[in-house]
Amino acid sequence: MFAIVYITASNMDEAKNIARVLVEEKLAACVNMFPITSVYNWNGIQEDNEIAMIVKTTSKNIKDLENRIKEIHSYEVPCLIYQSINGSKEFLDWIKSKTE
Repeated sequence: MFAIVYITASNMDEAKNIARVLVEEKLAACVNMFPITSVYNWNGIQEDNEIAMIVKTTSKNIKDLENRIKEIHSYEVPCLIYQSINGSKEFLDWIKSKTE
């Protein structure tokens, strides 16, 4: 019923924009952002500074959230991974209340 979504963004400005869109559109209750270094294979081995995003949402929002990310993200293939979660009743109730 609840999920954490992991997304990477090219920089903090993009991450903040994505976060604001998701929260304003009630696709997410909260988004945490922090700098990371990524090494990956995209037309050869790449190493870049990125921003990791942890999004708290409900499972029912996943498809709409995924579609919205694809619309506004700068990457051709954005990192978008999600996992169902459990947690304290109070926190999960808060997530639900902010995404209805």
